[in-house]
Amino acid sequence: MWRTKLQIAIIEKNPQEISRLVSEMPEFESVDEMKAASALIKEALKLLHKLKDETGEALVKLKKHKDFLAATETKKVQRLDITS
Repeated sequence: MWRTKLQIAIIEKNPQEISRLVSEMPEFESVDEMKAASALIKEALKLLHKLKDETGEALVKLKKHKDFLAATETKKVQRLDITS
């Protein structure tokens, strides 16, 4: 049951569920179960690294957009011009 839930969390790309399942890992009865769990955890780790990289790239793009918008914003005069 745990293995199936972890597989689903990986397919759904659900980092919170993956984290929860890994932290609640059950005792395994055989070496084959341990190997299967190890393979799934490796896949989950690859997925989490990929999601982290994608998030980092999105943050860089957002910062560039923010900087661009700030540079194109009109400057407001902070004092009253009464010389005209």
